[in-house]
Amino acid sequence: MELFEDSPAGSNAPEFTVSEISGAVKRVLEGEFGRVRVRGEIGRVSRPSSGHVYFDLKDDRSVIAAVSWKGQAAKLATRPEEGIEVIATGRLTTFPGQSKYQLIVDEIEPAGAGALMMMLEKRRKALAAEGLFDEARKRPLPYLPRVIGVVTSPSGAVIRDILHRLRDRFPTRVLIWPVAVQGEACAPQVTNAIQGFNALDPDGPIPRPDLIIVARGGGSLEDLWGFNEESVVRAAAASQIPLISAVGHETDTTLIDFASDRRAPTPTAAAEIAVPVRADLAARLAESAARMMRASQQRQQRQRHRLTDLARALGRPQALTDPARQRFDLISMRLEPALRAFMRSRRDRLSAMPLSLSALRSGLRHRQDRLGDQTRRLHIGSTRDSLRRREKLTDLAARLDRSRSRALADAARQIARQKQEVATLARRLDGTSARILPPRRESLEKLDRLRLTLGYTETLRRGYAVVHGPSGLITSAQQAAETPRFEIEFADGRTPVRPEGPSGKPARAEKPSKDQKSLF
Repeated sequence: MELFEDSPAGSNAPEFTVSEISGAVKRVLEGEFGRVRVRGEIGRVSRPSSGHVYFDLKDDRSVIAAVSWKGQAAKLATRPEEGIEVIATGRLTTFPGQSKYQLIVDEIEPAGAGALMMMLEKRRKALAAEGLFDEARKRPLPYLPRVIGVVTSPSGAVIRDILHRLRDRFPTRVLIWPVAVQGEACAPQVTNAIQGFNALDPDGPIPRPDLIIVARGGGSLEDLWGFNEESVVRAAAASQIPLISAVGHETDTTLIDFASDRRAPTPTAAAEIAVPVRADLAARLAESAARMMRASQQRQQRQRHRLTDLARALGRPQALTDPARQRFDLISMRLEPALRAFMRSRRDRLSAMPLSLSALRSGLRHRQDRLGDQTRRLHIGSTRDSLRRREKLTDLAARLDRSRSRALADAARQIARQKQEVATLARRLDGTSARILPPRRESLEKLDRLRLTLGYTETLRRGYAVVHGPSGLITSAQQAAETPRFEIEFADGRTPVRPEGPSGKPARAEKPSKDQKSLF
């Protein structure tokens, strides 16, 4: 009686252990429902690495957990897929570890599309008929957005993946609009986020994004249902900012994917689509700068060659004035004899004419004046022509000097720029050598120590020796006996040896004793 002192007085109810109750429930359930056929829509499907398949069978009011073991799952004619309506055949049992009952399925037959899938397909067709999914409405994505707006949960792994990928490819400014990514609050919050980003003032305190990413990780059809709501789809289609949909994994499809301007298979892929790789842009920029530099140098070189050719064609300024000066000298030399001949002819004619002396003098004076005027005009004309040509040559020489000065200045600037680039490359080379040479020197020293350790010279220092004969190494006592002269190499040098017996003949090799180790 002392064992039951703590029991309530007057209680005759038997006491069961948890395992006894669980076993009793299991026997009752399996006895009443040994073999059943259940019709329902497949909900969440899980395929772990063990090979078993776990899924839910549901209707509009209830859910039954179902499992198909590895051997049974491989024989199923219809693979469990989320959203399809099936007839599952199996037996009901319990799972004592979680105090739940489940259906062990060994056969599945398709029974038609599920209610959710039918509703989703109907909604998709209706929105497509309105033109919300037309390719002509989709806007191109900006090549390099300055600000990216991300609509997702701030506490999930999705935002970390996006930020990490953006930081690796091309760091840019990111605005996060926190929303619920599943449940009843998902659709209105995502709709408000898309509309809120579009309502921002481009010149306001909060910059308006150049690109919007709506992102969420993978999940079941029910988890992703918020992104199938009509309000979310219409907000994505009406967005004036280009929008990338990154909802679920690559196999998941939601209606926002059809309305967005670009669909990404994963949130990480959305970040890769949004921005290019900065290293690639830097390489392209460096290549363009190098091409522009080469083109500029080639153009300057062509202009320099053309200027040299033109200068060579112009020649010396004196070469242009020398022919004119020579012609002037020839005319001047011919002028004086011509004037004298003209005076003689006129004098002769005057002597032959019966005219008065005064008339002759006046006529002679008149002709002398005319001749003087002609001479002065000829001299003045030749002088003016010479001055014009000299001014033209002076102008050409000044233009040539200016062109040469500009070309020399351009060449000096180019040489200075190239010197600066060479100095920059030299500094980079010095830094690279200082960073690379020490570890390689250390590696070389390690290899050298390993070489010395594995070499036979280290073995010689431990008391061994190498016997060298005229034709190579001697490795046996018989060879040593047959060789008249050989050398023994120790660690500190070689010693010549000539083995001889008591009669002056080479001694025979003796077998080493058991207590003595042979060197060979």
